[in-house]
Amino acid sequence: MSLQLLWRSARETPAGVRIHGRRYHMVGAIFFMLGLGTLLPWNFFITAIPYFLTRLSNSNNDVDAVGNATMLQEGGTGGNASTSHVVLDEFNFSNWMTLLSQLPLLLFTLLNSFLYQCIPDSVRIVGSMLGILLLFILTTILVKLDMTPQVFFSITMATIWFINSFCAILQGSLFGQLGRLPQNYSSLFLSGQGMAGMLAATAMLLSMASGVDAQTSALSYFVTPCLGTAISIICYLILPHLEFARYHMNKTPEKSYEMETKAELLQKEKNKDVDGPKKAMVALENGTPYGTVKEPEKASVFEVLKKIWLMALCIVLTFGATIAVFPAITASVQSSSTEGKWGVFFIPVCCFLLFNSMDWLGRSATTYILWPGQDSKLLPLLVSLRFIFVPLFMLCNIPGHYYLPAFFKQDAWFIIFMAFFASSNGYFVSLTMCLAPKKVLEHESEMAGALMTFFLALGLSCGAGLSFLFKALL
Repeated sequence: MSLQLLWRSARETPAGVRIHGRRYHMVGAIFFMLGLGTLLPWNFFITAIPYFLTRLSNSNNDVDAVGNATMLQEGGTGGNASTSHVVLDEFNFSNWMTLLSQLPLLLFTLLNSFLYQCIPDSVRIVGSMLGILLLFILTTILVKLDMTPQVFFSITMATIWFINSFCAILQGSLFGQLGRLPQNYSSLFLSGQGMAGMLAATAMLLSMASGVDAQTSALSYFVTPCLGTAISIICYLILPHLEFARYHMNKTPEKSYEMETKAELLQKEKNKDVDGPKKAMVALENGTPYGTVKEPEKASVFEVLKKIWLMALCIVLTFGATIAVFPAITASVQSSSTEGKWGVFFIPVCCFLLFNSMDWLGRSATTYILWPGQDSKLLPLLVSLRFIFVPLFMLCNIPGHYYLPAFFKQDAWFIIFMAFFASSNGYFVSLTMCLAPKKVLEHESEMAGALMTFFLALGLSCGAGLSFLFKALL
């Protein structure tokens, strides 16, 4: 899939830029890695929820007492869920983690729309990744330190806040740069984001299956995103040395505007209609100018928003429905089976790994199909229908139901719901992010990217707020 994307991107090369084919592949691979790096923090924190909950409930501060059971269980013999002790979420950790992940994402995405005018992209991107790396190193060190649950909770929440603040600046800056490149690179970036979740879930499963003590397992788990972030920094530093990337990323608004008007006039000439209302400075094949050029006005936030408001609404609804139940509700579901170690691996496999795998497939599907189209009124309807998953997950086998019954007790129901829930999330996220740049002029694409990132963060924050309400309704 990724190779096909890279090949299609290579065919969109400007005639004046002659680069060896492998350079296109390298640019695509770098943006895939950068996409992976932007969501590594979030995914590694949510898949480590069992580790955090056990640390917070462990009053004697002994991390070695943390079992590898990801169903938040310990003390069982042979991993049998029926003989284990359920760790209670005394701090409402899942909800607070979700909220404190998404609020800074919203605030700093908005701030980034002002920062990009006064701080260079390279400073914002490299600085953000260095900040994320240092905070992940701190999280890794905390595995070896003993402290009270209250202190550990406070430090972890502060770490989550600052990591996601850096992630907001990083993601907004990268989406702005992607607006200058061919559309296929956006698909690669989003596919990399989907792969981040699969990497986190796989790392969790490997650490559980390793057979080492819990402290060593947690230590090796948090080292993985440190390495991933370091590789992302190296990849970004390579990017300016690639001619294809320099060509697109260094385009000025004036040059973009000139290219737009040139394309427009050539199309009109082809249609025998050259008397359009716009006049442009266009270098024809004989080198003579055609008409005059007007300096393009600075992209207006409100003008761009009028063009992409439908895509912005759809991404808010998509993430609002997703974060409202994932992971605050979905990670609380228990397996109906009490035999063997299936209860231990149920949530890592059927919640986190399945979600991220299907989400990645959904994002990748936009490589082959972009339906509904950018002007279709069917898109917001389909996105809104995803809210049906909220009551479906709330009626699954969650212990301690007070208001709602556990209607869908069998594991198969949860797996089916999760497969459709995750794939639709990935597809609609990628679809809206790919269609939004198509609705604006090229010199407005960076503003469109920044706005879409803001509404993406708004959807995440709305979902985080709703998660408190839905968990209370259980």
